[in-house]
Amino acid sequence: MSGVRVLVGTQKCAFVLTSDGKRQRWELSSPHFVGWEIYHLTGSIADPNRLYASQYNSWFGQLIQRSNDGGETWEPVGNRFVLEGGIGNYEGYDGTPQAWEFKRIWHLEPSLTDPDTIYAGAEDAALFRSTDGGQNWEEFRRLRAHHSARRWQPGRTAMCLHTILLDPTNARRFFIAVMAAGVFRTDDAGETWCPINRGLKSQYIADPNAEVGHCVHSIKMHHTRPRVLFMQKHWDVMRSDNAGDSWQEVSGNLPSDFGFVIDVHAHEPETIYVAPIKSESEHFPPEAKLRVYRSRTGGYEWEPLTKGLPQNDCYVNILRGAMGVDSLDPCGIYFGTTGGEVYASADGGDTWMLTAQRLPRILSVEVQTLP
Repeated sequence: MSGVRVLVGTQKCAFVLTSDGKRQRWELSSPHFVGWEIYHLTGSIADPNRLYASQYNSWFGQLIQRSNDGGETWEPVGNRFVLEGGIGNYEGYDGTPQAWEFKRIWHLEPSLTDPDTIYAGAEDAALFRSTDGGQNWEEFRRLRAHHSARRWQPGRTAMCLHTILLDPTNARRFFIAVMAAGVFRTDDAGETWCPINRGLKSQYIADPNAEVGHCVHSIKMHHTRPRVLFMQKHWDVMRSDNAGDSWQEVSGNLPSDFGFVIDVHAHEPETIYVAPIKSESEHFPPEAKLRVYRSRTGGYEWEPLTKGLPQNDCYVNILRGAMGVDSLDPCGIYFGTTGGEVYASADGGDTWMLTAQRLPRILSVEVQTLP
């Protein structure tokens, strides 16, 4: 019987949850990397036993870890991330010029075909790649050299490259998102980059056609339709049907269109999930009711999914990387909260069960379907 492995990164350590294909009983591992912030913990599609972790500590800095046995053992790998010079500055939060500086890795994206190839999104916003299992890293310099980069600004937390999407039908095309600059696409494996933010509207940007400056929280695609993208922006849920060339709002009847996370059903390309948050200053669910919303129409109509979720006095948030799906049938949906709970649904969101609780603040959730 197939199984599921849920990889959980938290503010103080990492955990691995496992279950069989029924997904009714879950086993929680002992904590890994205790005392470190685990910004992202993820696995390779090409080899499910190959895992990568990005950990950070204010005393010891950034460290990348690799496992070859599904998280049973780990080894540190290459940790030399060099930002090439000669690019100039970017605009700081206060409007002053800021020099580029590597701080940490926010996101890891393994290749779809090679477990030794992995991409890394950094703060400050930079993109790196390793082709030897994380031992050596090379920057995609031309992203930061884009003419718009001097106008990129950090959001309230950081100017981070937090999302990387690889096109499964075109190895030379991938998408990245930077907070708070927007979404960019390359069609030639990183030689050139194009901002793809047309149609995005942002409250604090006067120019309705601004090339950059939009605070994109997350983007996702379905592997069978890589030209269709779904986005949770600072405000607004958006979709693009032309690989990001233009966007349209699909917030519909959501109680709030502010949020951080978005994901797509494994077998239904028009079924998407979001977790609305009250506002940019009040990071908890509207009415203090924890509700995931599902649209079966690509965002045009939404329904609340509440069975098994707390419907009173719930003041948690779901961060941008803290939702994932498995590829079983029916599709499983998983998310983690800033209150340290992990919820799972084995029926596409119709019902939910609490699989772990009292963990540290959850930063990321990734899901592996095991043979």
